[in-house]
Amino acid sequence: MPIYVVVAAMAVAMSIPVLLFSLVGDRAPGRRVSRNLAAGLTQPGDLRAMVLSQSPVERILQPLMQSLARPARRLSPAGRVLVLERRIELAGESWPVERILILKLALGGAMLAAGLFWVTLSGIGAVALLAAFCAGLVGYLGPDALLAHMASARQLRISNQLPDTLDQLTICVEAGLSFDAALARTSRSGSGPLAIEISRMMQELRVGVPRADALSNLLERTDVPELRQFVHAVVQAETYGVPISRVLRIQATEQREKRRFRAEERAMKLPVKVIFPLVFCILPTLFIVVIGPAAVKFSEGLK
Repeated sequence: MPIYVVVAAMAVAMSIPVLLFSLVGDRAPGRRVSRNLAAGLTQPGDLRAMVLSQSPVERILQPLMQSLARPARRLSPAGRVLVLERRIELAGESWPVERILILKLALGGAMLAAGLFWVTLSGIGAVALLAAFCAGLVGYLGPDALLAHMASARQLRISNQLPDTLDQLTICVEAGLSFDAALARTSRSGSGPLAIEISRMMQELRVGVPRADALSNLLERTDVPELRQFVHAVVQAETYGVPISRVLRIQATEQREKRRFRAEERAMKLPVKVIFPLVFCILPTLFIVVIGPAAVKFSEGLK
């Protein structure tokens, strides 16, 4: 009998136990799933131990926040909730809008209660009562002002970082990299909100989102006119076949000039902003220091 026939027979004989073990043994998927589902069922579960294993924040604050979130959302107008969600997105945060609504109600109620308590203790009339209600209004609108400031500051940082990012993109593309590779390199080497947004856009591109849709999503997450102009220029360049390196160089030059114009505009506004502190704070103090001793000596001479 040839040797290859003997080897083939031995291989078939050895494969039969392996096949049986894979079908009916412990490694079968059905048996493994059943074993995983039955894990822990033999021991009775202790609900109290499971609850106590959580942190105090999870046991107390989270249920309280969830119970307050529903009435806070019902009491707030739908348009105001949408504005808050947009501001949270522009600020680059992932806070739930219910947390902001609860914070608004809590601050407004606390400051109103403090104002009413002060009115009760002082016994002052309608003016103090109006001040207490104004304090409650300030506490209610304070988170809105803070979110608006955070959103505007983040958009300003994106606008200021855009020219440097475009310069880096231009250098990478002219060095031979594709536009997507240049974006990936810029997001890795950069820092700040613009690099974070580009990294998020690159993640969308990696999961299969078309580049035009990813750029549109980038515009929806931001509110920077300069970035919108750059995205539209890139989309038009891809549509009409214009070389992307030329578009990037032109956009980098324009954005750099716009940043310089913004800096000059802010520098020209500075003297106007300085007038009020100068007139109401610095000049009176200067007059007291300079004219005060002379006025004292003059009054002593008259006496």
